[in-house]
Amino acid sequence: MALLEVNNLCIQFGGLRAVDDFNLTIEKGELYGLIGPNGAGKTTVFNLLTGVYRPNEGIIRLDGEDITGHRTTEINRDGIARTFQNIRLFADMPVIDNVRAALGGQYHYSLFESLFHVGKYKATEQAMTERAMSLLAVFHLDQYAEVMASNLPYGQQRKLEIARAMATNPKLLLLDEPAAGMNPNETAELMDTIELIRDKFDITILLIEHDMKLVSGICEKLTVLNFGRVLAQGETKAVLSDPEVVKAYLGES
Repeated sequence: MALLEVNNLCIQFGGLRAVDDFNLTIEKGELYGLIGPNGAGKTTVFNLLTGVYRPNEGIIRLDGEDITGHRTTEINRDGIARTFQNIRLFADMPVIDNVRAALGGQYHYSLFESLFHVGKYKATEQAMTERAMSLLAVFHLDQYAEVMASNLPYGQQRKLEIARAMATNPKLLLLDEPAAGMNPNETAELMDTIELIRDKFDITILLIEHDMKLVSGICEKLTVLNFGRVLAQGETKAVLSDPEVVKAYLGES
């Protein structure tokens, strides 16, 4: 069974069909790319998958379960986590607290225990801290645990956002232009990191990206969007050499 199945997905804003008859199948463990020119509808697809928008038509299934129309928090509990084009960290909180915030739904104690620091409180807080530190270590961010998130270099902020998303234990991780604003060295390191977390945590990854070196280097399959519709789908090498895809990116000669 595929992890993600999207059938005939559509959303309309006024008279504009931003996404029209979108179909996508991603197998468990795949590293899949969603590409296309600016304005093609890629982030709109992410917003549909994560419940930010409700589709006018179509069905979204995650691991066989119909999650169409679920609220964002429900979809996160179902197993989808995401990052954003523009980094959305808790800038005035320490690095470790950015990750701990994403663990809140997995660790529980009562209000009484919280107020008086009794019962499960101390053990639960310690477990959350240890889990957060182990995730930060995967991204080589554990040494910055007490640093304010806003004080991290840009590339490390990107990594922190991924670490925070991973803290929710997703089955499917959506990365929205993770290499945006990175220099070539940071992008190369990011490629290694994405492959590492896919293998280490046995998750499936769908990413939007404009850096074709990154896309061709790590994505096994691609879907190309253009004006809200699927232009091409399939193995990465074949898709990137498709004349229609080249024309959509570069225009006619």
